[in-house]
Amino acid sequence: MAHQVDRVLGDLDAAMTQLKRAMRGIPVRKEGFKTHHDRAARAVGRMSAELQDASTAIDD
Repeated sequence: MAHQVDRVLGDLDAAMTQLKRAMRGIPVRKEGFKTHHDRAARAVGRMSAELQDASTAIDD
């Protein structure tokens, strides 16, 4: 099960990196998009850290 968590975390990291690259050149301040993006990035970061911490318990 821990292997699956590691894979999900890797996929999540790749998706966030892809989002960061895709945002280059986009006027992010338009219509509050930057605020929404920042909130989502923080939430994903927290979830990722909690999943990584919980992976040892999931492995049991």
